Amino acid sequence: MKPAEEYILNQPEPYRSILLHVQAVIELNVPEIKLFYKYKIPFYYYNNKPFIYLNASHKKHYVDVAFIRGYELTLHQDQLTGEGRTLVKSLRYKRLEEIDNAVLEELIQAQILLLKK
Repeated sequence: MKPAEEYILNQPEPYRSILLHVQAVIELNVPEIKLFYKYKIPFYYYNNKPFIYLNASHKKHYVDVAFIRGYELTLHQDQLTGEGRTLVKSLRYKRLEEIDNAVLEELIQAQILLLKK
């Protein structure tokens, strides 16, 4: 098993379910995406460029779905959090039921367009 997959499967609930769901959405929307284990977290690359990373924050009780060029995204800025980061913005989920697949999918597609520029 790959380290990124181990990271996800070894998380306690609700983190594991959230991470598995987000992983499925990402991989269904971008079949050519590659999952690596970088900086001790699952990190997706698209066309050899950093794309999205996933982080289970046990101290703050959420899963961070971080878009590398999040500040350049124009969609759903009201749902993205930057908190002192200069490039990255993320969606944060505390419960599986909070995930809006349409929002997540739209942000994934918008991030792809940014990386193609």
